[in-house]
Amino acid sequence: MNIMEIWQYMIMIFGAVMASGGFWTLIQNRMQKNDMRTRLLLGVAHDRIIYLGLTYVNRGYVTKEELTNIKKYLAEPYFKLGGNSIVETVMERVNKLPIKTMDGDIFTNYGGS
Repeated sequence: MNIMEIWQYMIMIFGAVMASGGFWTLIQNRMQKNDMRTRLLLGVAHDRIIYLGLTYVNRGYVTKEELTNIKKYLAEPYFKLGGNSIVETVMERVNKLPIKTMDGDIFTNYGGS
């Protein structure tokens, strides 16, 4: 058996694997699993943003650290993954809250930083 025949067999085997239904089912199942993980992450982030955001709104202010946390680690990834809805409204309200420093000073937040 020469090298050309080996390549032909390898190409035929590769083609058969790629054309098999089982291979594509495996790929589809992995994609669906990743999609479910994304949906779960979006759901958890949605819940957490709503909870924290409304807590800050009801309290009447947000600390700089809280604002950074909710925006950088929750809202930005949430929106990049395709999330939307009421989270946008809550984040708009959070961004308008006065910012309270750790020293107790309060600064006006003009639309979020």
